[in-house]
Amino acid sequence: MTVYVALLRAVNVAGTALQMTELKSLCENLGFADVKTYIQSGNVLFRSDEAEAKVADKLDEALGRKFGRKPGVMVRSTGELEAIVENAPFPDAKPNFLLVHFLAERAAKDALDKMVAPDGEEAVVAGREIYVHYPIGSGKSKLKLPALKPGTSRNLNTVRKLAEMARVMEG
Repeated sequence: MTVYVALLRAVNVAGTALQMTELKSLCENLGFADVKTYIQSGNVLFRSDEAEAKVADKLDEALGRKFGRKPGVMVRSTGELEAIVENAPFPDAKPNFLLVHFLAERAAKDALDKMVAPDGEEAVVAGREIYVHYPIGSGKSKLKLPALKPGTSRNLNTVRKLAEMARVMEG
């Protein structure tokens, strides 16, 4: 069975409250095994024999039934998460000021063309991820980057922890 990490978009913000115990039960009801959640921002690890796209669709559909609209679910394997951590640009950035924006599909070639970075933000596209360094923190940033809208983000510390948890599950 493959270990997957699902990153939910727009959960526990803007009226889409979801307890992690509820997320765990929902995943178990979908047939996922060894389900574990991490912090309240919609991170769930599990095992499944199904393909990545299939587990993403199943989870997004189930959440859509609960919320009345699909929030968006980005799924990555253990190896993918480890590569995301390993290949993170901006080595001098504080890990909590470096966000990985996860997308469902590869970022468009022109993903950074409309970026407005008034606070010195820097971004790098890497397949289905866009790394953004926020020198003043993402909460204070006035960054405008439309390519980030369909995705969900986690800081590098969280991505490292999820990769570590996934590796432990791999055995």
